[in-house]
Amino acid sequence: MAIIVNLDVMLAKRKMSVTELSEKVGITMANLSILKNGKAKAIRLSTLDAICKALECQPGDILEYRSDDEA
Repeated sequence: MAIIVNLDVMLAKRKMSVTELSEKVGITMANLSILKNGKAKAIRLSTLDAICKALECQPGDILEYRSDDEA
């Protein structure tokens, strides 16, 4: 199972820095970096909600599932 986090793609589309997102959402840069680099084991729905509000996107724009065959 592979969940791909496309946070960097959405940040680029919105022309927003990780620092700016961190300030808008109230998440530390370290935690955003862990999420962005695909190292996170979980994400709270409240965090996902805040990120989606800040980036004006849907959860599916950030999270993507790829089967092991594709990854």
